[in-house]
Amino acid sequence: MPALRVFARATDCRLVVTQPDRPGGRGQRLQPTPVKQAARELGLETFEPEGMREALEPLRAVRAELFAVASYGKIVPRPILELPRLGALNVHPSLLPLYRGATPLQAQLRDGVETGGVTIILMDAGMDTGDVVVRQSSSIGPLENYGELQDRFAAIGAELLARACALALEGDLERIPQAALGDPAVVAATLTRPLLKSDLELDWRWEAARIVNFVRSLAPTPGARAELAGERVKVLRATRELDGTMIVDPNTSPGTLLAASGSAALVKCGDGFVAVERLIPPSRGPIDGATYARAYLQKSMTE
Repeated sequence: MPALRVFARATDCRLVVTQPDRPGGRGQRLQPTPVKQAARELGLETFEPEGMREALEPLRAVRAELFAVASYGKIVPRPILELPRLGALNVHPSLLPLYRGATPLQAQLRDGVETGGVTIILMDAGMDTGDVVVRQSSSIGPLENYGELQDRFAAIGAELLARACALALEGDLERIPQAALGDPAVVAATLTRPLLKSDLELDWRWEAARIVNFVRSLAPTPGARAELAGERVKVLRATRELDGTMIVDPNTSPGTLLAASGSAALVKCGDGFVAVERLIPPSRGPIDGATYARAYLQKSMTE
């Protein structure tokens, strides 16, 4: 957890609030969050409430001057935000006010955003609506997936948090209201929410570019779900197939597995075909698309 490690170096961190231990692994034993594990390594005290209101008194007791929030996943009540004299900093992986809410990284990838970034705000009672204090843009690679972008933006966020902490402690934070940074209609159009099960469903009738962006927005986890070769699979990596030498019957249904090409399976989509390079078949581990395609096509020929 880069943000926690940076905050612990930049301040006298007295308490870390994180989610409670949850069942995980094959035995479904209680597992600490990555934040709790990092706090242990740093020798920091932790508190793991089911609800944030339970944290009010423990946080009041430490008399902290500055809070920092990163990827907590729950609304922080106003009484808690009012505790620290210098305010509560929040690390958000988008160029606020764009892509507020729970899933900004997934949404930016799904929308094919080419330039994103990380913003540090002073939190208020709204959802990611506080004044901007530090912001840095960064390009997003055309094949960069959610896991890769999350790790990279977490590192950028940690650097920005260190800068914001130093400015806050020196009394030099400059605040920019988000209303001055974006068109309200555009901001509203990019508002994000938690993913539902239905949000994981890939539709082969989409254009190839949309499929590629959708797949990388959900990779490596939870993974885009799709029907392929008569079974449910998770698609982990897809690219646009630019080989114009392949002729496909226009009457071929989207989602039809056409052939193996290189390391990929070619699948018919709305505007041609897309190359599925990595997927997870039912009850199996991840395999390359070509291996999957050859097994399916060989089976089809013998039936």
